[in-house]
Amino acid sequence: MSVTTPLPAPVLRAAGDSALIVELGDGIAPDLNAAVHRLDRRIAEARLPGIVETVPTYRSILVQFDPAVTAAEPLGQSLLGLASELTQAAAEPQLRWIVPVCFGGAHGEDLDEVARRSGLSMEEVVRLHCTADYRVYMLGFSPGFAYLGGLPEVLHQPRRENPRLVTPAGSVMQGGAQAAISPIAMPSGWHLLGRTPARTFDLKREPPFLLAPGDRIRFTAISAAEYDRLEGMSGYLPDCETVTPSVALMQGAAA
Repeated sequence: MSVTTPLPAPVLRAAGDSALIVELGDGIAPDLNAAVHRLDRRIAEARLPGIVETVPTYRSILVQFDPAVTAAEPLGQSLLGLASELTQAAAEPQLRWIVPVCFGGAHGEDLDEVARRSGLSMEEVVRLHCTADYRVYMLGFSPGFAYLGGLPEVLHQPRRENPRLVTPAGSVMQGGAQAAISPIAMPSGWHLLGRTPARTFDLKREPPFLLAPGDRIRFTAISAAEYDRLEGMSGYLPDCETVTPSVALMQGAAA
């Protein structure tokens, strides 16, 4: 099943002397992000000479090229040609990961503060996070860092005034209108809600990234004892299912 999606005309921008950006729209929305990833696939299938790497984001895609092989003008025209064909938004099957999370306490020390600022109990914050259907919009910042759209509006809050120098790997966080899963220990100004034993980035695994842009995520609450049990399992992977989103979901409100 498909519908015509009224995407604006693509805009081409230079990014230095060896990269171009194709902008497909503005904002954070499922249909716009899906179009970005369709364009990424089209570029890969076209095998345009000189392309070194593509980097899809929420609303645009950066295309790095080798100036010794191709030039910005002809490459840009080819990219605009591929982007101009993105008028159909199909409800394609997606992977939905069921990610276990130990919320609060030593695993999520900002849960009580997020609840207080939201005017909710900690239990209600956890319930809202576990009933939301998140979309992986993009990976970035650090290897496998998943930016998630779909955070319930009542939980939207500014990031921390004082970022932490280190947050643990596997931290489930929220900041602004987004949620995220931290793949490695790193600095962060996001609010820590819990931690998952699932490794979203592992160089010993093929592929090393568990999540991919366009995947969906449902969180499920577990106890500290269950966290320890799963975290101690070698090669543990969370459950996964295949879902076909409705057209309404593809055209849903901004995450």
